[in-house]
Amino acid sequence: MKIGLIGYGKMGKAIEAIALDRGHEISLRVNREHPIEEVNWEEIDVAIEFTQPDLAVRHMEYCMKNHTPVVVGTTAWQQDLPKVEQLVSDLNGSLLHASNFSVGVNIFFEINRKLAEIMNRYPAYSVHMEEIHHVQKLDAPSGTAVSLANDIIAEHQAYTSWKLSTENPGSDVISIKAIREPNVPGTHEVTYDSEIDSIRIEHIAHNRTGFALGAVLAAEFLLGKEGIFTMKDVLK
Repeated sequence: MKIGLIGYGKMGKAIEAIALDRGHEISLRVNREHPIEEVNWEEIDVAIEFTQPDLAVRHMEYCMKNHTPVVVGTTAWQQDLPKVEQLVSDLNGSLLHASNFSVGVNIFFEINRKLAEIMNRYPAYSVHMEEIHHVQKLDAPSGTAVSLANDIIAEHQAYTSWKLSTENPGSDVISIKAIREPNVPGTHEVTYDSEIDSIRIEHIAHNRTGFALGAVLAAEFLLGKEGIFTMKDVLK
């Protein structure tokens, strides 16, 4: 499979290493020196996009217009999801997006949903969250933390929204603390506290390999398909 990398930072390089190890070819790399408009899209089977929120939708649109399936790992652009969905539909495109491509994190998502369903029956416990990432990460809270919070809201009747812990949350709001430290790939923690005890689940990424492998698996899954998909579809 010929892969085009949109974004060639630390994640792009990690994805490249995994893709080559799995027998794929990196046919193009989009970065500041090689803008997306200046590369030959006829040479690739699927693109993998890890850039910035303000660039992601334009990159997706470019891929759709060039009939290129694209895996999107950038987060914090989902307010434009209806526009992207319409674009994919109009152009018979193929797109897979996820807040996190790590298989371990997606297992963590399942555990989080199940725990929220159980804790819905125990109002004595209140929930709060914490996420830690490297200082280069621009969005806060992380897309993964937002997904975790939204899944809790869907399963737990006591909560209707989430806010950063710097703000004053109400009793129906999940507080998320976002910390930025050097050289932290990603840590996510969900805690239920009561006066008697605490229940905590946590996922700690040791490096970027899990994210990169998941992105390549997603690209392998997406090839030859039409429509919009997520990591749930890949893991099935």
